[in-house]
Amino acid sequence: MLVVLALTLLIVDSRLRVLEPVRGAVAIALYPFQRAVMAPRDLVSQVDEWVNAANLIRTENEALQRQRIELAQVSSHAAQLAAENAQLRRLLGVADASPAPAVVVEVLYEPPDAFQQRLVFNKGSRAGLAAGMPVIDEGGVVGQIVRTTPMTAEAALVTDERVSIPVQVLRNGLRLIAFGANTPGTIEVRYLAANADIREGDTMVTSGVGGLFPAGLPVGRVTAVQRDTSSGFARALAEPLAHPERYRHFLVLQADVAQARSNQQEADGDGPQ
Repeated sequence: MLVVLALTLLIVDSRLRVLEPVRGAVAIALYPFQRAVMAPRDLVSQVDEWVNAANLIRTENEALQRQRIELAQVSSHAAQLAAENAQLRRLLGVADASPAPAVVVEVLYEPPDAFQQRLVFNKGSRAGLAAGMPVIDEGGVVGQIVRTTPMTAEAALVTDERVSIPVQVLRNGLRLIAFGANTPGTIEVRYLAANADIREGDTMVTSGVGGLFPAGLPVGRVTAVQRDTSSGFARALAEPLAHPERYRHFLVLQADVAQARSNQQEADGDGPQ
């Protein structure tokens, strides 16, 4: 009887569609139960989507942070290269104007010595460098080579107390000897006559005496003049015009050190006995 009833309902429904409202009512009644049964599956799926979304956001955030850092490094490196390129162009201009051949050197490191102000360069005697050669940048005289190895060279800055440079006052041509001062970052001129014509703001350039430093290279600007009328002497302090702390590349002028020493020995031999 049930089979006959089922077959009868199938035929009637397929032919007349009279059971459609009943099917709709049954579907509406069963819908809450269907949702209740599928709720755990939906909850698991939603939690999984949240976890995946959080991981995706975290990954993208890390990628963006890494990209930002890399771009910042690239930008900083590009700015550094641009600054070094500009400085090298200025050095080339100085080299073209210099009467002596020059070698471009780069700072390897700065020796940690509070009593000596030195720089170590990446070229040495194999590149033609020798002790006594002057080191310059676009601002003027940086220092002087004091020691070389086949691959490196050590230079003392003009503010090192062991360095002395023949200079002259640009304003009036007064010839002097500039020494590194005891005060860091300062040059001094010692044993001046108390009435020497030197004043604050005067620019000192190399005089060319001695043959090592070509004439006309800027050395420093006078910042103070101390006159002692009781002793009859004066002392001038100056700040260097070169800035070795700002740059990594410098020029070493390949002066004829042997000839300069020979001239100095001859001059000393011609002096009073």
